[in-house]
Amino acid sequence: MKLFDELQARGLVQTVTDPGVAEMLEKPMTVYCGFDPSASSLQAGNLVSILMLRRLQLAGHKIIALVGGATGLIGDPSGKSAERNMLTLEQVAENKKGIRENLGRILDFEGPNAAIMVDNYDWYSGLSAIAFLRDVAINFRVPQMLAKESVKKRLEASEGALTFTEFSYQILQGNDFLHLHDAYGCTMEVGGADQWGNITAGTDLVHKMRGRTVYGLTFPLLLDGSGKKFGKSEGNAMFMSAEKTSVYDWYQFFLRSDDADVIRYLKVFSLKPLEEISALEAEMRAHPEARIPQKALAEELTRLVHGDAAYEAAVGATKTLFGGDVAGKSADELETIFKDVKSATLPRSEAEGKPVFAVAAAAGMFKSNGEARRMAQQGGLSLNGAKIDDKRVFAAGDFVDGRVAVLRSGKKNFFLVRVE
Repeated sequence: MKLFDELQARGLVQTVTDPGVAEMLEKPMTVYCGFDPSASSLQAGNLVSILMLRRLQLAGHKIIALVGGATGLIGDPSGKSAERNMLTLEQVAENKKGIRENLGRILDFEGPNAAIMVDNYDWYSGLSAIAFLRDVAINFRVPQMLAKESVKKRLEASEGALTFTEFSYQILQGNDFLHLHDAYGCTMEVGGADQWGNITAGTDLVHKMRGRTVYGLTFPLLLDGSGKKFGKSEGNAMFMSAEKTSVYDWYQFFLRSDDADVIRYLKVFSLKPLEEISALEAEMRAHPEARIPQKALAEELTRLVHGDAAYEAAVGATKTLFGGDVAGKSADELETIFKDVKSATLPRSEAEGKPVFAVAAAAGMFKSNGEARRMAQQGGLSLNGAKIDDKRVFAAGDFVDGRVAVLRSGKKNFFLVRVE
């Protein structure tokens, strides 16, 4: 299968600037994709772009990852309803380091076909306003700029409150393509569907100023079954940095993929052959309760982004959540695993040496001492994964790292007790 045909089969092609893109992809070319340095870590939604670059690199294409150190100071109006807060140079520089680290987990930056990362601040920081207006901006026509879908949507969403700074973003991104074409022989830009206007600004500018044809390819914005942008959960992104999003949460995010979405996610994110993904789909139809595709997706993306050891730890944490056995887990790990369950903090003197059922009641896990005692007598109360009776008292060693214990009533009702 040709590369373009495979990209289409995976749902990774929405629009191309020229029908010749399909044939162009069959021979080595230099391709770039831009990344916004608005945070110190990329997030799950960026994986579509990163893995697109990975596929192209594996196919023999030269890859350029462009970090918008200059354009990031302005803000892309595409897909935005309001102007965002301005970043400082120091913030962008720090964010750039995190993005380079993220990309290095998936793209090869060493070897005969090494990817490179560039920062457009390097060519804009010394460019005067007069030179920019005379040499670059003169090639753009305001009616054409206003006709861009990203600009029209931004104007509608903000009731016309689009600043000239944001309006000029497409000129800057267009000039990025020109610079990369001149400096590196770059002939293609890829990006999400919301980048179409910015990409065509670049292809048009190169054609006007150099008389050459360069290409653009966009992929659909990935949405979940409810129409929400992928990678967002109640406004919180799933970051690739373990400091911002725990490996356990990252793994669980993909493990919880709906049946209606998971095969599509596998096609977009997984490097598995399409035949293998089809086999996973057949397994899902035969045994939906086993969630085999979800496990395959979560495993591949956790290993890819965080490594094998982190994946094994995430699986162990999942077993802890469903089994309650805290053996080998630190207090910090337990806080992460059980961060969404009910909890209470008690003075150490009110827990150690006291009956576990009484502490559970005092902490609010049960409505009364009597209810808690009956649960323990019936074998329905567990401490750190082990069933207990109503005679069991808390010992100092029951608190992991001296501060956290996990209680469970029934099969799924967990409660975290902290002491201080």
